[in-house]
Amino acid sequence: MVRAISLYSALFGVWLLLSGFFSPFFLGLAALCCGLVVAIVLRMDAVDGMPLPFSLNWRVFSYLPWLAWQIVIANLDVARRVLSRGPDIDPCIDWIPSSQKSDLGTAIYANSITLTPGTISTSVEAGRILVHALSSEGLRDLKQGAMDRRVRGIER
Repeated sequence: MVRAISLYSALFGVWLLLSGFFSPFFLGLAALCCGLVVAIVLRMDAVDGMPLPFSLNWRVFSYLPWLAWQIVIANLDVARRVLSRGPDIDPCIDWIPSSQKSDLGTAIYANSITLTPGTISTSVEAGRILVHALSSEGLRDLKQGAMDRRVRGIER
């Protein structure tokens, strides 16, 4: 029952954040739709057999602003490289160590790499991620491990 209530709360919370409608009519429809989704999921037995997907700790709230800042820095770097007279682009690909403890942590790390302009995660294996970078500096920064340590820090 706790999982059903947490699913309902998460669905309703996301609806509130994304819709922007707070009239009683829309709130009632949202409550009804969220209840219907929870009923369908319970009928499918998809909630009872699964653990809660929230295996992150409170440090995620400090990681997200840090990641946003890294995205801004990488955007500026890519713009500088593209707009320079002689493009300073040196594409390379290499394996980056990944020390995450869970599949969720590895997925967050790989997606964080891809969200950062100039780098793309192309393959994930146990303990490493294949990354294509616009420059060797991008790979060097990833190999230093700041992002890896931060993602490992948000896992429980």
